[in-house]
Amino acid sequence: MSLSLSRLLPDKFTLALVGTVVLATLLPAQGQVSEAFDGLTIGAIALLFFLHGAKLSREAILAGALHWRLHLLIFSLTFLLFPALGLALKPVLAPLVTPELYLGVLFMCALPATVQSAIAFTSIARGNIPAAVCSASASSLLGIFITPFLVQLLLEVHGDTGSTLDAIQKIVLQLLVPFVVGHLARRWIGEWVDRNKAWLRYVDQMSILLVVYTAFGRAVLEGLWQAVPGSALLGLFVICVVILALVLGISVWLARLLGFNKEDEITIVFGGSKKSLATGVPMANVLFAAGTVGSVLLPIMIFHQLQLMVCVVIANRYARRTGKT
Repeated sequence: MSLSLSRLLPDKFTLALVGTVVLATLLPAQGQVSEAFDGLTIGAIALLFFLHGAKLSREAILAGALHWRLHLLIFSLTFLLFPALGLALKPVLAPLVTPELYLGVLFMCALPATVQSAIAFTSIARGNIPAAVCSASASSLLGIFITPFLVQLLLEVHGDTGSTLDAIQKIVLQLLVPFVVGHLARRWIGEWVDRNKAWLRYVDQMSILLVVYTAFGRAVLEGLWQAVPGSALLGLFVICVVILALVLGISVWLARLLGFNKEDEITIVFGGSKKSLATGVPMANVLFAAGTVGSVLLPIMIFHQLQLMVCVVIANRYARRTGKT
């Protein structure tokens, strides 16, 4: 698979995200309309995680599960290395942005890995696909439990406070319960979900766009763009580049140091370097005060597009070394 310029350009969903932010800036929901969107947002988040649960087959989880060293390394990169870098680099990187934006950087570091893109890039690069499916699926599920604790820990170090118990209760009710119900319903709707994955992903995307519109609209009304100068947005891009470069480099180094073969190295690189926008948007809506969600989401939105662009290049380089795709 050759690398083309179109693969480096923003994808349609990223363009839709940008359009949603512009719409929320120009026409934010207010009054009763805002209240109606709040109700729709709760329903959209529940639907999003219901579908996540329905898509996740137990066979996919079990496939490759015995490869525990690989999964342990990927989970360590996702839930230990990222947060550690976010805290360690704070004295150097935090002055580049506002405190609210760096809070979003720390939140991004606490998120689980992506599912679709991690598997897709592993496939392009001819990595260990069953292990990638297992690792990405498990990361998404573990993140429902681990991310709130990591966010609480990072907030305390960052100088903010919050209730971990309250966060866990909200996560369980709004995210985990729909996820479990969706997974239990898979025995009845699983085949239908598998047949219709192509258009069901648009339901996922519309749910995310609805949450983004509601969050950014509220943040705009509270003065988001007055509080975020252009220099801070540029600084945020630099921060995302630095963190992604470090994680990618450390992933390759650890995979080779620990003696993994090339296929496993590929899976580690693409599984351990991703952060999930699909999980991050609804989690931010649950974990943070309404007025701060907009600024908290900016880092993961930028990181999302950056990781796609960079990993296209890396996947094609791996593919040229391991065989034609």
